[in-house]
Amino acid sequence: MPTRRTLLISGASTIITALLSPRAMAAQRRLKPLKPGSRIRAVNPGTWMDLDTDLQALRERCDQQQWHLEIPAAVTRQWRYFSGTDQERVEDLRSAWNDPTVDAVVTLGGGWGAARVLEAGFRFPRHPKWSLGFSDTSSLLLAQWAAGLPGAIHGSSGGTEAQWQRTVDLLCGRPVAPLLGEPRRRGIARGPLVVTNLTVATHLIGTPWLPSLKGAILVLEDVGEAPYRVDRMLTQWRSSGLLQQLAGVACGRFSWAEDDILPGDFTMDEILEERLDDLGIPLVLNLPLGHGRPNQALPLGAQAQLDGKHGLLRLMA
Repeated sequence: MPTRRTLLISGASTIITALLSPRAMAAQRRLKPLKPGSRIRAVNPGTWMDLDTDLQALRERCDQQQWHLEIPAAVTRQWRYFSGTDQERVEDLRSAWNDPTVDAVVTLGGGWGAARVLEAGFRFPRHPKWSLGFSDTSSLLLAQWAAGLPGAIHGSSGGTEAQWQRTVDLLCGRPVAPLLGEPRRRGIARGPLVVTNLTVATHLIGTPWLPSLKGAILVLEDVGEAPYRVDRMLTQWRSSGLLQQLAGVACGRFSWAEDDILPGDFTMDEILEERLDDLGIPLVLNLPLGHGRPNQALPLGAQAQLDGKHGLLRLMA
């Protein structure tokens, strides 16, 4: 029979473990908002970019905020269909994340390659840093939050001025407006946000880089995947038990070729609702984010509320 002493020790150990968990540690390490003079490093951990890619608009936007943007020549490097070898891309990320004078890391390009950087040995240091990206970069954003580090923002440095201003507001610690989608299942869900490209996250199942989804609000988006392929991926998520842990689920933009759907097939909205509605949690579709415009930014790990009746996703203070 356990004694009072052993029970006290056990209880203390549980409390200490909880306090030292990555999520608890992340909550205690609030990132400083970007301000005039902050330094931003551009990286490209995925597919190679054209040498003549015009980055002037991004430079001007950072200049307007008085942020110092660094775009190393390595972002236009090429090795086969990657922007350098795996180890070169690992070193690019290490250099950016380990430089104490760099306040934020912005991913350029996309395609495919970021998950290979994780597999090749890149690990996030223990100090948090802002990071921005989406699509292929989802693997790095997810891994950052899985490591207990706040600051990962699912969003783009492109888009309209209004879209960019939302991203700036998040980086500067200012409140942003709720996002409005289409309500599908009523209810109110509260929990940390996990925002990702569906295909990228599906291929992280079973790895250390997919964060815990217990009690989370999951937001998914994708491009170029027909409804039957989205069905296949969501079936994998259901079979693995991951979706059953959620507090709520929402979907951003899912775009595909029209000739991928034959008469009698599920439409995209139909398959999303069919695979997600019976989870019994709030469900919202067609939030304004993902590939295409607008791609409204959302921070991973931030506490949020999903209103399934009104189709609203809002960040909580």
